[in-house]
Amino acid sequence: MLTFIGCLIFLIVGYFIYGSFMERVFGVDATRPTPAYTMQDGVDYVPMPWWRVFLIQFLNIAGLGPIFGAIMGVMYGPAAFLWIVFGTIFGGAVHDYFSGMMSVRDKGASLPELVGKELGKYIKLFMRIFSLLLMVLVGAVFISGPAGLLAGLVPSVNVLTWTIIIFSYYVLATLLPIDKLIGKIYPLFGAALLFMAVGILVSLFFYNAPIPEITEGIANRHPNKSLHLFPMMFVSIACGAISGFHATQSPMMARCIRNEKYGRRCFYGAMVAEGVVALVWAAAASSFFGSVEGLHEYVAQLPATANKAAEVVNLISTNWLGIIGGFLAILGVVVAPITSGDTALRSARLIAADFLHFDQKPIVKRLAISVPVFIITFLILQMNFDVLWRYFAWCNQTLAVFTLWAITVYLCRRERLYIVSFVPAVFMTFVTSTYLFAAQRPEGVGLPYHISLMVGGTITVAVIVIFIIWEKGIERTNSNLL
Repeated sequence: MLTFIGCLIFLIVGYFIYGSFMERVFGVDATRPTPAYTMQDGVDYVPMPWWRVFLIQFLNIAGLGPIFGAIMGVMYGPAAFLWIVFGTIFGGAVHDYFSGMMSVRDKGASLPELVGKELGKYIKLFMRIFSLLLMVLVGAVFISGPAGLLAGLVPSVNVLTWTIIIFSYYVLATLLPIDKLIGKIYPLFGAALLFMAVGILVSLFFYNAPIPEITEGIANRHPNKSLHLFPMMFVSIACGAISGFHATQSPMMARCIRNEKYGRRCFYGAMVAEGVVALVWAAAASSFFGSVEGLHEYVAQLPATANKAAEVVNLISTNWLGIIGGFLAILGVVVAPITSGDTALRSARLIAADFLHFDQKPIVKRLAISVPVFIITFLILQMNFDVLWRYFAWCNQTLAVFTLWAITVYLCRRERLYIVSFVPAVFMTFVTSTYLFAAQRPEGVGLPYHISLMVGGTITVAVIVIFIIWEKGIERTNSNLL
């Protein structure tokens, strides 16, 4: 329990201390007009109070990742707690904050435009395609996942029916002005998600749950020893530590934030809140069954076709919170992915509209972009959920790599302390490149582990060298101008 309490305190303190430091690094200007006012259109650019922006941002980013990802990640042992805490404070929250504030400074520009502006036109083209692919994957994953959970809650309604209902809601959330549906319904969704997180958190203390301690060691405890702690755990726990998907959501809220001074609350704070959710579920999953090994045994006996993380969530919620409390907790778990999937497809519309230069105020132009997105999402929905999740996990972390390097270049150009994003950029480059070669097919190349480490390390070193050469060029240019 001491490890869990310490991690919880570290997350909260990190928000106040390191979050405040990030504000100074960025250079917040409270007098500068934000896009919510300078580009107000009543559809996507809509001024909102900071608490509503925070709530929408939190619900946007808190999908299945901080719940399912944390459960799958803690199967590697107590090392998961360290990754959630340090990943959130020094990686994920930095990533989310700067991507949001860069967008605020650039008229609410979407992620591909922000990254392309810093890394070049070819990267911009790649990011446009890659981001759209990820948004559609997120939409599909976050229809399939909650549909299965709802079918378990209400057996009289099958998965297909729930899929149609959720998909229909996504269509409306994508097309309607942000304050007409998302802005109105999210407070209710937030209450459900809050009940889930607080209910499980209180249960951990009430039942004096035997949460694993760091003193037990951080060696890999996953039963499948071919799944190495590095990089597998760092990809499994994405949304609870660092997630590229978040940077696609931050620009959407950058179009609604009223003042730059609220950026830390809305962007950095939302990521810390998600880190708390991930920490709670990692602690619950690793203690409910008595130990990490107990979790392994329970998961091993489940059918191969079962959604293992969903089964764990269902069992813990109903046992610790009772039938009604468990129902509400699972409803909170369902809400999390739905509130990410709806804005994922909305983000896909905005990303496409930005590079096609389509005015999104007329509904006809919104439909022109959204209909193809809906069709592609429907086709991807036909894939198996486990396969979808694996592709989503790697794409998600790879997107974070590009975003972190763009942030690093952005800060370097402005002679700011770019080391704050450089370090997580280097680390995540190593994680994703190693994973690509170590993961088994079809999502990876399937090379031997030691070879994958060497290839991933070589790619990472090459990227660092490219950055250093570029940085030297910038320094020479600046000195010539002086």
